[in-house]
Amino acid sequence: MGHGTNRIEDMSSPNNETAANARETVVEIHSVCLPPKKTTFQKLKKRFGDVFFPDDPLERFRNQTWRNKVILGLQSLFPIFTWGSQYDLKLFRSDVISGLTIASLAIPQGISYAKLANLPPIVGLYSSFVPPLIYSVLGSSKHLAVGPVSIASLVMGSMLSESVSPTQDSILYLKLAFTSTFFAGLFQASLGLLRLGFVIDFLSKATLVGFTAGAAVIVSLQQLKGLLGIVHFTGKMQFVPVMSSVINTRSEIGHLPKGLNPPSANMLYFSAAHLALAIKTGIITGILSLTEGIAVGRTFASLKNYQVNGNKEMMAIGFMNMAGSCTSCYVTTGSFSRSAVNVNAGAKTAVSNIVMASAVLVTLLFLMPLFYYTPNLILAAIILTAVIGLIDYQAAYKLWKVDKFDFFTCMCSFFGVLFVSVPLGLAIAVGVSVIKILLHVTRPNTLEILRWTREEENRIKENNERNLKCIILDMTAVSSIDTSGIESVFELRRRLEKQSLQLVLVNPVGSVMEKLHKSKIIESLGLSGLYLTVGEAVSDLSSTWKAHGQP
Repeated sequence: MGHGTNRIEDMSSPNNETAANARETVVEIHSVCLPPKKTTFQKLKKRFGDVFFPDDPLERFRNQTWRNKVILGLQSLFPIFTWGSQYDLKLFRSDVISGLTIASLAIPQGISYAKLANLPPIVGLYSSFVPPLIYSVLGSSKHLAVGPVSIASLVMGSMLSESVSPTQDSILYLKLAFTSTFFAGLFQASLGLLRLGFVIDFLSKATLVGFTAGAAVIVSLQQLKGLLGIVHFTGKMQFVPVMSSVINTRSEIGHLPKGLNPPSANMLYFSAAHLALAIKTGIITGILSLTEGIAVGRTFASLKNYQVNGNKEMMAIGFMNMAGSCTSCYVTTGSFSRSAVNVNAGAKTAVSNIVMASAVLVTLLFLMPLFYYTPNLILAAIILTAVIGLIDYQAAYKLWKVDKFDFFTCMCSFFGVLFVSVPLGLAIAVGVSVIKILLHVTRPNTLEILRWTREEENRIKENNERNLKCIILDMTAVSSIDTSGIESVFELRRRLEKQSLQLVLVNPVGSVMEKLHKSKIIESLGLSGLYLTVGEAVSDLSSTWKAHGQP
């Protein structure tokens, strides 16, 4: 916005003085001025940077020596180099305590969540060993505790078991689980490398509230197998089949081998027969685990007054899942319950993940036979305790009070997951969210402005007040405008003119101002159609009307 001037500056070079004077006269409107003129390439470059590089990652490398650039590059790729040089014994003591604490939670959770994914329980412990080590080097969060999580385990188990039986074809099922994990990691890392993290924003808050609640109910119902000692339990995840299985069936237990993660790169399954299933499962579990991991990391970072880098988190989670798929691990991410325990236990850095992984390593090497005696009842109780907290009825009630359409999206997600299937329920909810966005985009509030005008005119007539002369539209909050938006402004001006009303625009931002000028809407509004502030518009228009003898 310009100050101390009475015209909008046009930065283009006129062909002659007459054209320049004419143009300057046309756009001479109060204190609002056009931004400096840019070429098409400059505009595209800025737009590209705003979308993909809003944090300007190369800024810190400018005017640095080659040695400093190498150090900064290592710190960008491996955040451990940022805080590692300042690490001391005091920090290590805190991290050891917190690491051992979350290990006591990670071991039973790992076993339980693997069963939730219809995988051998030992795979859950494998997944609590390798991924945390990789995240501690690549991750930017100081408090995120990594491992299997209930939602990703549930989704993987439900999607794969619909096509392949985890009991009758256990080897193929295991191969598909590792392959899905590989594709999940590949997808996550690609989002980070290509800086496409905005993709996960399509999973709105309303969608996640309904999805997690529906998934939590399904998880809880699945634990009836362990709680009631049922042997031949249904492999389906929907409400009706589970309840039928509970009514019609009955009871059994297992074995846990010891030893380190065996390699599983040779088990990655790229055959055409089930490749589409592995990719689909990988992408869906990848999006869900990435959403949860980044949300948890940002939550605790804000509590501790520091920031996590979203793109680095995507790459860290992606690479740890890709590596995990080659070392007998399935999908992992940041766990809310473990991270909360990690913070409360006094964790200071990502070394707590290394300590946790070390404790799991000791368990894998020496203590696994002891877990043979862990009753299914206990494992089921652990899972139930974890997932009941996922049913956020307060958030659902808030959605109902604030936005009925969001509540409808939440319910679509909830009942879709509960009665149809996990992926279809999620797809339905995302579809409803997209429809809502399209409705907002294609249905601007032009008519609502017109409705207010009619109501105000009726009120004026009833009270015998002065006639309505002008509509002032404050555009301060309009950050951008496209051709459809410009056409809406034109249409609004035409409709108001038919009612003998003047349209006045106030304080459009630079990019909006430039498009309004190029579309000739500024010329159509006239000299009294654009102002810097609402107060200036009211004052100037009032004085103009008085000067012309109008009330």
